[in-house]
Amino acid sequence: MNSERVSHDFPPVFDEHSRVLILGTMPSPKSRELGFYYMHPQNRFWKMLAEVLSETFPKSIPERRELCLRHSIALWDVLAGCDIKGAADSTITNAVPNDLPFIFGKCQIEAVFTTGKKAHALYARFFPDLMSDICLPSTSPANRTLSEDDMLEHYRKIKEALTKGHF
Repeated sequence: MNSERVSHDFPPVFDEHSRVLILGTMPSPKSRELGFYYMHPQNRFWKMLAEVLSETFPKSIPERRELCLRHSIALWDVLAGCDIKGAADSTITNAVPNDLPFIFGKCQIEAVFTTGKKAHALYARFFPDLMSDICLPSTSPANRTLSEDDMLEHYRKIKEALTKGHF
């Protein structure tokens, strides 16, 4: 499979009340097709987030957007574009970052989480002067190194950040 040039064509999820920013690397082919974050049916992101926030699993895009906003969570990706083979973050080249300072200028972000080592590395590379991030395990279907219980323990850090901030 050859690399293809892809771009991030849908907006971030946030409002003026957002306090926690969660960043992926780049939308998967399924997410780009459907126009929203973590849309592959085997991706565990929404399951993890709903569980740590004590919410029911959000099935629709509007439910997912509302879940984030209701809990003061902003959602975006580190990259605006790149060359990539399928959904394999390890194949990313020619990366172009999103304008993350834009979100920092619109709301009071108090914690940043990256979902996976590649998102973490790219965030550190492109945004060394922004807030440091907490790297969470990737929820991608390709990452089956952690059980759901173990992954949930990592994702509970999001709830801790929200609780600590008392927003």
